[in-house]
Amino acid sequence: MASALIEDYALLGDLHTAALLGRDGSIDWLCLPRFDSPACFAALLHDESAGYWRIAPAGGGPATRRGYRGDTLIIDSEWDAPGGTVRVTDFMPPRGKSADVVRIVEGVSGRVSMRMDLTIRFDYGNVVPWIRRRDDGLIAVAGPDTLCLSSPVGMRGENMTTVAEFEVAAGEKVPFVLTHTPSHLLPEAVRSEAVRALGKTESFWQNWIDQCQYRGQWADAVRRAVITLKALTYAPTGGIVAAATTSLPECLGGVRNWDYRYCWLRDATFTLQALLGTGYAAEAKAWREWLVRAVAGDPAKLQIMYGLDGTRRLPEQTLDWLSGYEGSVPVRTGNEAAGQFQLDVWGEVLDGLNLALDCGLECEDTAWDIQRALLDFLEGHWDSPDASLWEVRGPQRHFVHSKVMAWAGVDRAVHAVRNHGREGPVDRWRELADAIHADVCEHGFDTERGTFTQYYGSAGLDSALLLIPRVGFLPWDDPRVVGTVEAVQRELSSDGFLRRYDTSDGSVDGLPGTEGAFLVCTFWLADALHGIGRRDEARALFERLLGLRNDVGLLSEEYDTDSGRQVGNTPQAFSMVGLVNTARGLSGESTRTKPGGNG
Repeated sequence: MASALIEDYALLGDLHTAALLGRDGSIDWLCLPRFDSPACFAALLHDESAGYWRIAPAGGGPATRRGYRGDTLIIDSEWDAPGGTVRVTDFMPPRGKSADVVRIVEGVSGRVSMRMDLTIRFDYGNVVPWIRRRDDGLIAVAGPDTLCLSSPVGMRGENMTTVAEFEVAAGEKVPFVLTHTPSHLLPEAVRSEAVRALGKTESFWQNWIDQCQYRGQWADAVRRAVITLKALTYAPTGGIVAAATTSLPECLGGVRNWDYRYCWLRDATFTLQALLGTGYAAEAKAWREWLVRAVAGDPAKLQIMYGLDGTRRLPEQTLDWLSGYEGSVPVRTGNEAAGQFQLDVWGEVLDGLNLALDCGLECEDTAWDIQRALLDFLEGHWDSPDASLWEVRGPQRHFVHSKVMAWAGVDRAVHAVRNHGREGPVDRWRELADAIHADVCEHGFDTERGTFTQYYGSAGLDSALLLIPRVGFLPWDDPRVVGTVEAVQRELSSDGFLRRYDTSDGSVDGLPGTEGAFLVCTFWLADALHGIGRRDEARALFERLLGLRNDVGLLSEEYDTDSGRQVGNTPQAFSMVGLVNTARGLSGESTRTKPGGNG
């Protein structure tokens, strides 16, 4: 089976986990019961033998048309097939007692022959379950997991796959419901609830999107982006995963394949900006509270990422039985970068909590105690080398963005004391912020080229340098900012889109191969062009970025300009957040409070 394009996939979700549905009617990725659980459908990273679930006309092929039903996470796929037209409606109801994937086949016109193929393989394709038939379907059991498929259609086994062949006429509806429970519990038959579940799911998403306050240009794109962010939220804790997948490559056939089914702290400020700026205070509060719980403890042991519930141990391992997406190996679970020292994270957390405070999301006193502890750590470690926000697996260096964010964290503490009545040694913190600022300007700026550099002593650049004015380190009209924006655009551009940094020789991160243009960096470039007064160019770039979305409005992590394809894990929260914040900025809405700033 040839791999589908990453942009061929649409997202289904129930606020606990997510599935990827291809144009051909096949669900090729599904982890149960959580985002970070082992997959029971992993064809995305191997082939159909690793698990999939396809419902489509017997003749196969991609859907003639598909789309989300309004502003929901329900997707309708239609095929114009020999004999008529058929629609398959796919969705996951917001989680109740169990996880359900509901698929309703509906005859639109004529009469169409249909086929269902179901291959369940627990543990990322590694475990073949024991299958037991029952009157309304089947039960598959292995280890801790049970999946129950319920449908009125007769099924049979064929080459280790469950198959159903049936016909659907105009006006007829045939439901299929796949339910997950722990193996010591037996799911009830639920197919009679499928149509009612559809109505409840549609109402849930319509009621949720009605809260969206964004009314600027590109409103459709913004609404789809915030729906995607909601879908990537783990409802029990409020944590937001970076993406729904693991090991989709940053370079096709390469080794830059990481597990993104965890929650990154550095996403906090950007995500809070997007949620608060579009009216989702409850989600922002839940994310802020997850953040406070996750970082509680010894500030010296702050991690860059945590599990959905704040879990700290995320051991990285490779799944050698999987061949990877288009041969991109290794396939990884867990993420070794969780143990890296990345200085910018202390600043990101402090910046995010300050933003929440500015926007009226009051915290308990313990949140300020945590921030004081983080500041104490920054005071003693801001001048240490680190691995940078890009989690490079090469030598630690004095990365400029990391120092800038250390400055931002201290600056926000000064702001909290002066503007929100918090207690702290404000004069000492102001002196510390000034010292960091001076150090960056002296050691991180190339006076001959007129640009900040990736790290002290480097000639290379970094797209994260575009955030220098955004966090208030320098004003937009400062010549050093303008020079940096122009240099980054000139030297890191690939067909107008930005790479994070130069990966061509592996000197920064120690890994072979290159990667695609990083989409959130290109959104930052649009913001930066707008900030330095090149507004028409900023809007044109933003429109190009919108054109990279797939047919249902989703973006992965990166874009391969050579092949014209999305690459990296999908859908990527950082990309969708970038879309929201840039749309807001270009529409005239502020996306950043700037408490400090130096000349």
